[in-house]
Amino acid sequence: MIKHTCLLLGFSFSLCCALAQPNSAKPVSSNEEIARILNTLASDDMRGRHSLTPEIAKSADFIANEFKTIGLKPYAEHNYRQTFSIRKITRKSQKVTLNKKILAESKYLILGNNPVINLKEHGSTLRINKGEDFAIRFREIATSPEDAIVLVHPSFAEMILRFNKIYGRENMTPSTEQHSPAKVFIVTNEKSPSIDVQAENKIQDFPLFNVAGILPGKSKPEEFVIFSAHYDHIGVIQADGQDSIANGADDDASGVTAMISLAKYYTALNNNERTLIFVAFTAEEIGMYGSKYFSNEIDPEKVVAMINIEMIGKDSKFGPNTLYVTGYSASNLGQLMQSNLQGSTFQFHPDPYPQQNLFYRSDNAVLAALGVPAHTFSTSQIDKDIYYHTVKDEVGTLNLDNIKSSIEAIAIGAKGLVDGTQTPSRVEKLKE
Repeated sequence: MIKHTCLLLGFSFSLCCALAQPNSAKPVSSNEEIARILNTLASDDMRGRHSLTPEIAKSADFIANEFKTIGLKPYAEHNYRQTFSIRKITRKSQKVTLNKKILAESKYLILGNNPVINLKEHGSTLRINKGEDFAIRFREIATSPEDAIVLVHPSFAEMILRFNKIYGRENMTPSTEQHSPAKVFIVTNEKSPSIDVQAENKIQDFPLFNVAGILPGKSKPEEFVIFSAHYDHIGVIQADGQDSIANGADDDASGVTAMISLAKYYTALNNNERTLIFVAFTAEEIGMYGSKYFSNEIDPEKVVAMINIEMIGKDSKFGPNTLYVTGYSASNLGQLMQSNLQGSTFQFHPDPYPQQNLFYRSDNAVLAALGVPAHTFSTSQIDKDIYYHTVKDEVGTLNLDNIKSSIEAIAIGAKGLVDGTQTPSRVEKLKE
């Protein structure tokens, strides 16, 4: 169903006065420009921007053309794409017999990405016993280098059922990953059963691509500041009425719009002492594969900070003129940026949803784990957003003034990062 979105472009006096423009001759963005980018990325033509569909290339081409028009240099390749591939493993068939009786699928879990899995065993001694720490034992076995059939005490039946829903039918791995040993977890009280496992997987490799541009630094070119957002969404889903396209306007066309606007602003200023990298990540929705690839291809010691922008299309829990920062206390990035907003009413707040562990659930996660002050900036009220991951996440539901003020606040707040006068503290590296 084609949606003709009418945008209200009025700019309220209160928001207009909340932030002084960092340079009156070069406004950071405008509601008209924000609307143009949002309406393109969240259009039905993009088909919901699922990273494993052909339509994702349309979104990538649009972002790359924006970077080219702005004047950014390609980060990786001549067309701005940082290309890699991912392997999708889909279970075509599976059967487990225990003492010659076929088990219900809810009673076992098969892990492994080989095209064919065929295991037989009699009298297995590998077990997860009642009273053991299931998570630790499961991880030990799952990461071991050998094939294994594991007998699981029935007290852990719910855990196997839950893991089956997560891992049982479809998995993703980097295409460079070798075939993994097969692990079969079977819920049973049998002491010495005869077991036969047969499974077949469909293997598909998909090309994926981040879109990244660079604005070289003048005096500190080997010090990087990253501005990022993910451009993929969840694609075509179960229809709600006649609509089945999850357009992803807030998630995360709003963040990509902010990132592009910042790229245009800083390029026009042309006074950045540090190198600025602007990147739109792919495959965030299916496991953050784009940001994982990007983060593993860059020297984290050269990254001064990462500002990842995720869902800024509506007021935050703290009201207008606010953003929250995930992992706020893990570095002093938020405090430094707030210090540059003196005289405005805009506030950066700590993440109000600590129980959600958002610091390690978005595209900042890998670099944060490597010690980079990498944080996600958001306004999403994730506990009450009824449009999240639905066909109703459309441009018409967003507050353009909110997006504009958030872009301006990040631009002003990041001034010291960009001109090289401020360096945030490092995040404690995540222990393996």
